[in-house]
Amino acid sequence: MSWLFPALFVVLWSTGFIGAKLGLPYADPFVFLELRLLFVLTVLLPFCWISKAPWPSRRRVWQMAVSGGLLQAGYLGGVFASLHHGMPAGVSALVTGVQPVLTAVLAGWLLRESVSARQWTGLALGLAGVMLVVGDRVLAEHLGAGPIALSVLALFSITLGTLWQKRHGAGVDLRTGAAIQFIAAAVILAPFAVLESGTVRWTGEFVFALAWLVVVLSLGAIFLLLYLIRQGRATQVSSLFYLVPPTTALIAWPLFGETYSAAAAAGMGLAMLAVWLVMRA
Repeated sequence: MSWLFPALFVVLWSTGFIGAKLGLPYADPFVFLELRLLFVLTVLLPFCWISKAPWPSRRRVWQMAVSGGLLQAGYLGGVFASLHHGMPAGVSALVTGVQPVLTAVLAGWLLRESVSARQWTGLALGLAGVMLVVGDRVLAEHLGAGPIALSVLALFSITLGTLWQKRHGAGVDLRTGAAIQFIAAAVILAPFAVLESGTVRWTGEFVFALAWLVVVLSLGAIFLLLYLIRQGRATQVSSLFYLVPPTTALIAWPLFGETYSAAAAAGMGLAMLAVWLVMRA
């Protein structure tokens, strides 16, 4: 049971990159995100009211709004924009897969969490594996600086958001805390969506992608992430993101034809070994 929720989270989170890439040909990235957030709130807010979920204090509301700005607006905005500008789904997952390294470094400083030598070894192996795969794909895809910079923005956003949530989210109900985060993200991303064309083609693929991101990702994976952050150490939770790149790559291969070399496969193997070391520490 201790591996059930983490394993489920990895699979669900990996499909987020797939769902985004599947729907982006039919809508601009921030319009797509705004639709996702609005549909989530139409489900989540009535659920909070019906279940009589407690709302936090004003101070906690602002803290959860910061989490929403980082975990939702910054992370998702960076990922969707990078995919829109040509970043392959697998490579986007790989760039954000460096998150455990940043989390380990910052957790010791901000949260005063100790990081063992075994964890540092795992983190170093994971970084080497991710960089090996990223380097391979950058050479193969001839990616420009823009999509990579947007993915790096997503990386820093989710890293800081994880640490902020770990520090300030312990006493907040998961239902209302998530609702505040989604509201904050919708407000932050609204000006960017207004600047886009606003054209949406409601094809079957787009409707499926939007429904998947709303129900499975925003109402499933996000709640799992918040639960795992609350239950575990920030370093251990973030190490799960090392498993997202190979999982995303396996899904993207038959759907989008994204292939990887032997060197990239070796890098993914290193990343999976890193997860095992960090989770066992």
